[in-house]
Amino acid sequence: MSWLSMHSHSKSAFSLGIKTESAEPEINLIPFIDVLLVVLIFLMISTTFTRYQELAITLPTANGTESQADNKQIHIAVSRDGRFAVNGKVTDRSQLSSALIQLTNQGGVTTDGISNMQVNIDADAKAPHQAVMSALEAARDANLSNIVFSSQTKK
Repeated sequence: MSWLSMHSHSKSAFSLGIKTESAEPEINLIPFIDVLLVVLIFLMISTTFTRYQELAITLPTANGTESQADNKQIHIAVSRDGRFAVNGKVTDRSQLSSALIQLTNQGGVTTDGISNMQVNIDADAKAPHQAVMSALEAARDANLSNIVFSSQTKK
């Protein structure tokens, strides 16, 4: 009997005398967790959050005319070429602040030093922006804070 025939009936592979047992398959969860965290971070960054109202309210409706309260009105007209008119009287830019201060003194001031007068700025659609800003500065200099811009509806 030869050496080959003697070892041919063994089904194990050639080894150096160390018998290895077959290891059970393992699932390594660390790479799986890493991939899930990356996907979670991607979803958190790319998701847009919407804000919902805390209270669902329906506003009331009312019919009626506008009330003209105690507010006296000052109309500042700004023409297309940058000229000013205060309550229909043509005024120069340098005199605009003093005219508003004079009208404020005639109209009365509340206890906190702020006038209750309303300033309507009627600016032409083609009026220079600087002219409208000058009217706003003049109203600020006269301590007028109730400012309204007039517009018209499209027909």
